[in-house]
Amino acid sequence: MEKPDLQSLEAKINALIQICKKLADENKVLRENETSLKSECAALHEKNVLARKRLETMIEQLKSMEINA
Repeated sequence: MEKPDLQSLEAKINALIQICKKLADENKVLRENETSLKSECAALHEKNVLARKRLETMIEQLKSMEINA
């Protein structure tokens, strides 16, 4: 291999290394976001369950008041 070919290959390898580092950093950020969103989703689901229970209780109370009226 001639020197220019070797330098070209080295430049390409260095570019690939930089791309890999960038993708690894992006992947880390995406995984952190995924973890955060999963936690948020679980919390919202729990709030939804609690709200549904409260609403069902209120509906039953209204039905009971209607029957007693």
